[in-house]
Amino acid sequence: MSTQFFQEAPGVDTRGPEPVARTAAGAVRGFHDGSVHVWRSIPYAASPAGPNRFSRPQPPVPWDGERDCTEFGEIAPQTMGTMVPVDSGLRMGEDCLWVNVWAPAAAHSEPRPVMVWLHGGAYCLGTAAQGIYDGRKLAETGDVVVVGVNYRLGALGFLDLSSLGREFVPNLGLHDQIAALEWVRDNIAAFGGDPGNVTLFGESSGAGCVTALLTSPPAAGLFHRAIAQSPPATSVFGPERAIGVAGRFLELMDLPRQRVNELLECPIDRIVEAAGILLDEVPLQSPGRLAAAPVVDGDLLPTYPTDRFQQGRSHRVPLMIGTNRDEASLFRLFRSPIMPVTPDAVNAMLKGVAADHPEMSPERIAEITSAYPDLSKPRGALAMSTDAAFRMPAHWVADAHSRHTRTWMYRFDQATPMLKAARVGAGHATELPYVFGNFGTLNHDPTFWLGGRKAAMEVSGRMMRRWLAFAEHGVPAALDGSKHWPPYRESTRATLLIDVADRIVDDPDHDLYTAWGDQVVGFS
Repeated sequence: MSTQFFQEAPGVDTRGPEPVARTAAGAVRGFHDGSVHVWRSIPYAASPAGPNRFSRPQPPVPWDGERDCTEFGEIAPQTMGTMVPVDSGLRMGEDCLWVNVWAPAAAHSEPRPVMVWLHGGAYCLGTAAQGIYDGRKLAETGDVVVVGVNYRLGALGFLDLSSLGREFVPNLGLHDQIAALEWVRDNIAAFGGDPGNVTLFGESSGAGCVTALLTSPPAAGLFHRAIAQSPPATSVFGPERAIGVAGRFLELMDLPRQRVNELLECPIDRIVEAAGILLDEVPLQSPGRLAAAPVVDGDLLPTYPTDRFQQGRSHRVPLMIGTNRDEASLFRLFRSPIMPVTPDAVNAMLKGVAADHPEMSPERIAEITSAYPDLSKPRGALAMSTDAAFRMPAHWVADAHSRHTRTWMYRFDQATPMLKAARVGAGHATELPYVFGNFGTLNHDPTFWLGGRKAAMEVSGRMMRRWLAFAEHGVPAALDGSKHWPPYRESTRATLLIDVADRIVDDPDHDLYTAWGDQVVGFS
């Protein structure tokens, strides 16, 4: 995996007059980065600290003069881990509702397409300040405006405590993202962006937020295209499970129910510490499940997103969706409990799925497991975990969405010789440097220790051009001689296999479809 994933973003270039944009809350001053103007940590909402930490985001407090937006602000409170290491120079804190903006410096007669990025991290880790998400090359290459969204995570963003009292609002991370999209709608023109052409894209849990927002009534009209990279679209929980997790969180906080309001005033470190224990505990006890995830709240998410997709009630916006061939390998490499990657853990996951879906017959479970003859070995366990968490959810979403709106499916198969030798292959998140064009330097990127940089750069160029064409025109057609990528239809399931040489293959996962069927199997 590229070390560039977590390096600091480029430094400030002070040459020439600093760019200033005027938002509804006040003027913001950024800096030059080559041919791109950059603003860091522009607030799209007021600080949700203290008594407001479990409340919906509120409009930012206006300011006088020019606000300095050349440095990163606070990142969402989280338990630092090996899966998503964050630069040590960044500060955690509750004043974390902000966006980064990259906009081409050159004047342009027409408003530019806008790409809004939602970072991943299992709903509990990460930040828009990570170097891998630096949007300069996308903005420069595609003449687009790129926006990176920072939002609440873990206990503050995706732990449903609403059963404890009305002051605790569920799905706050999603509410934050909607507030950021509203900020884009109302302010992006000041940065040269077109509020009528917004592409929402994200990876992993960020992509899970994309698929959730595609079915959320309050998000309607706030974006006009969507890209979901490895979305855990079925990791959405119901109220009953949320109540149990909330009760366990109170136990870890050592708070009786009658003192629950102390959560609004206690030091944030206590909440982060308890959440860290909970976030590790739940997937270990119930493999395949996360402690923090979107929940069905009857409002922002009226029901499970996959149900809304199958009912034909997803927003009518073009969708690109896909997965990486070897998703689960990265979780094995980091020995992360987030995904089951051993035969025992996968068997426990299957038992949990059967308990969650009493309508599924033992024969159906047997039919699914029959597609994995190596299930008793690590290789088979990794394949099952990949398909349950990412591959099949993406296909179920694509099947349903393509019935009413143009949809494209890809599978990222590209892997450098080093990643192949390390048995990571096209693991989870390995497509990120290709999409953003942010590879590490020649001497510091272990991804290329065994070569492969030239081929990777060519693959990256094709991917960036397809993503950018989709953002501008709603069709991922790279006008550079790249292979034509036909829309996805249930009858053919045409899929772009992204590798050193791209291929279009009809129904490359046919055997999986046969085994899993078209009935959604989720972790509710």
